[in-house]
Amino acid sequence: MSEEIRYQINGQLADNTVTVDNKEDMILVPVSNGSADEERIIAEMKAEDSGLREETIRHVFDLEKRVIKRLLMSGVSVNTGLYYASVNFHGVIENSAWNPAKNSIVVNFNVGADLREAIKNTVVNIIGAKGSAMYIAGVQDTSTRALDSSATAGRAFTLKGAMLKVTGTDDSVGIILTDSKGTITKITEDLWVLNEPSRLSFIIPSGLDKGTYELKVTTQYGQGHLLKTPRSVIKTIYIGMAPTGGGSGGDGGIEDDPLG
Repeated sequence: MSEEIRYQINGQLADNTVTVDNKEDMILVPVSNGSADEERIIAEMKAEDSGLREETIRHVFDLEKRVIKRLLMSGVSVNTGLYYASVNFHGVIENSAWNPAKNSIVVNFNVGADLREAIKNTVVNIIGAKGSAMYIAGVQDTSTRALDSSATAGRAFTLKGAMLKVTGTDDSVGIILTDSKGTITKITEDLWVLNEPSRLSFIIPSGLDKGTYELKVTTQYGQGHLLKTPRSVIKTIYIGMAPTGGGSGGDGGIEDDPLG
C-alpha cells in the first residue's frame, strides 16, 4: 500500500569525474541536513507522539536493538521493513579453528520494502551547483586531534568545508550549540579563532557539560557578496568522548591532521 507521506530531499549538481572529457555530464549530490544519533531519533519519536513518555520510547528503542543483536548473532536473518540484515564470515579457516586475528563476523544490510516505498514517495529538488553549497567535510578536536566529532570544553574545535565563514547582519547569524535538553549556548565572537570560508575554528565554552550537542553554523556568506537569506549547516558533536562506533572518517580515531 502506498504511503500518504511525501518526502523531499535536495540535491546539487556536480561534475561527473568518471567522464572527464564530457564537460556537460553531471551527477547529483545529496545536500546533507546534518546527522541523527540515538538522542535525536528518540526526540523525533516523542515529537511524533507526545503522549508517549521518553522513558517508554527509550526502553522500546533499547529493547529493539538488544533483540536484533541477539537474533543476528545467533544466525537469524532480520527483516525490519527498513532493512534486511544477515550475518556472514570473512577469512580462511585454518586447522578447523576460528582465529579472531584472521577471521571476522560481518553483517550485510539491504534495503527493505518499507524503505523502498519511502524512496518511491520522495521528491528530489535540484537546487543548483555543488560549488555554491555550504557544507562540513571534516571536524577535529584541536587538543586531542580526534576526528570522531568529539570536542573538549575550553579547547578549540575546527570545522573544514565550504562557505563556512560566519558573517552577516541577520539576528540568526552565528554559531550555537544545543544540548539534548534543548538548552542553547551561543559561541560569542571572542571565542572565534579562525573564520574563513573553508575553515572555521572556535573555543568550546569551558562551562559546558559532557554530552551530545547539535552544532549549528548560520551565515549570509556568499562568494563575493552577502546572501539575502541566511543559510545554516548542522553537525552533531560530543563534548567528551564520542559514542563507540561513531566517527566522521576512518576508524573515528586519531590520525594525522586532515585539516592542515
